[in-house]
This record gives sequence, C-alpha cells and structure tokens, in this order.
Amino acid sequence: MKLATFRMPDHQTRAGVVHNERVALLDYPTVLELLRDPEGIARTQRELDNASKEFLLTAGHTLHELVLLSPIPDPPSVRDFYAFEQHVKSARAKRGLGMIPEWYEIPTFYFTNNSEIYGHDQDVPYPVGSNEMDIELEIACVIGREGKDIPVEEAANYIAGYTIMNDWSARDFQRKDMKLNLGPGKGKDFATSLGPWIVTPNELESRRVHSSSGLVTPGEANPANVRYDMTMLARVNGKEISRGNFKDIYYSFPQMIAYASRNARLRVGDIIGSGTVGTGCLLEIGTEVHPWFQRGDIIELEIEGIGVLRNRIV
Repeated sequence: MKLATFRMPDHQTRAGVVHNERVALLDYPTVLELLRDPEGIARTQRELDNASKEFLLTAGHTLHELVLLSPIPDPPSVRDFYAFEQHVKSARAKRGLGMIPEWYEIPTFYFTNNSEIYGHDQDVPYPVGSNEMDIELEIACVIGREGKDIPVEEAANYIAGYTIMNDWSARDFQRKDMKLNLGPGKGKDFATSLGPWIVTPNELESRRVHSSSGLVTPGEANPANVRYDMTMLARVNGKEISRGNFKDIYYSFPQMIAYASRNARLRVGDIIGSGTVGTGCLLEIGTEVHPWFQRGDIIELEIEGIGVLRNRIV
C-alpha cells in the first residue's frame, strides 16, 4: 500500500491509500493516527484486498484534487543515521580525511528537528544567513510499533513502511556546528522533507536483496540484513546530479532500529533516516558539479518503488 496524508478542499486533513492516480480516503486524520490504531494497517489491507478493481479505479479523489502533506506531518522524533559507506568515505576524502574506524562499530545517528517537516510539492524556505544550501538524498523508514531494546532479528517487524527523505543542509552553518563537537545543529535545523507517501514493506518484496548473496526469494534472507534493490537519484531543475542504490547501504534498517532502541523507547511514527546515499549531496560530489542550491531551484528526489519527492526552494 501507498499511505499518504492529504489536505482536503475544506482544509481538513485525511489519510488515504494511493492507487495509480486515485485516492481512497480512510477514516483517520493522518497516517500517524492510522498507525497508532493496532488494527489500522491490517484492516486497511483487508479492505483493499476485498475491493474490486472497479472500486479502486473510481474511489475517492484524484491526486490532483488534494494537497499532499508529509505522510507523517508531526513525527514524534526524527533520527538520521550515517549508514552509506560511500558517502562517508567520499565526503571525508573531500576534506583530506581518511575513514573513521569507529564508523564500522556502530550505526551512529543524530536527532534532527521534528517541527520543520515539509511534504511533496511544498515550498522550502532558504535558511536565513546561509549561502551554502545543500540536499541529502535519503530513504527513511517509519516505525509502526512501539518498542524498546528491540532485537535486531525482530526489528523489521517494527517497520510500517518506507518513504523518501531530503535532509536539507546549510553547510556553512554545519561547519561551525561541527567545530563545537555537538553535532550538525543549526545546519540541519530549518527543514526536512518527507514523502510523497509511505510504501508498506509487502509492496517491495520483489526488490529484496541480501547484503552478500544478491537477489533472494521472500523469506529466504536473514531479516536483520535485508536491503532492497531500489535506484535513488536526485535532479535539480530537471537535470540529474546524483544516482545511487538502496542495496548499497552498509547498515540495514533492522540494525539501525535495534541500535536506536537500545535503552530508548521508539514510538509509532518515529522516523529513521538512512543518511545520504553515495553521491547524494553537493558536499560529496562537489560544487564543481553543481553550485550550492539557490532560491527558485526545484529539487526532485526519486526512489524506485516509492516515487518522487519534489520541493522548490523559496
């Protein structure tokens, strides 16, 4: 299923299921409220399974009649990991630095601002005082069950679905932040985009891969090591500047979830970001490939199997 949160013509919000270009509205104000209902996902799936093709083609509204919001407009928290080895190596090499040995020991993360969340086609404001605005092409998972100290072998069961994430970054702010050794700080404080919807794991089964053995059939791989073969790319004003693949991630989402939940409670709707895919930002590929982004630029992040997340900088 593709689960989305919409603003209706009367300005109320509603959760819905996207099928092709149509939306079947649900009796929940947001996807977060749907996930908080223990039977919400299963009930919605049963209703869709029992619905006729004619119903799915005619139900509800067209996508163009509604305004897409972030699928989780107000997530309880947003953790952003650092899970793609290529990005870490390349970004550090740009600064003349070698790899951090400790990076291979834990899937580290930081908390980013959960109040400045933007959805598909929402304008994103340029951060006041910055001159080096950047993007980060990421995939994120949404937590669907509350848990603490989650075993890595069970962690995949806590994933409600996947979405596209743009971890907008003010690199000039970030450099100062990092010198003070308390993390990205104001460099990441002004915007995070999520969307256009959440895709449930069952819809991605055919794309599953194992970290060492290539394509597998459903149920064959160790659930702690499962990745997905999904191309990830970024475009600015229609021009492609980045291309990677989710399957190249070093730490799997179950590994990230197990680590994040150690001594800490994960809540329904929490966002777990992957960190930047290899080549997924200007900090890594260099401003000789493309200058820092400017007001008026249209950024499109696309992940195969999910869709396109588009925002204009204003």
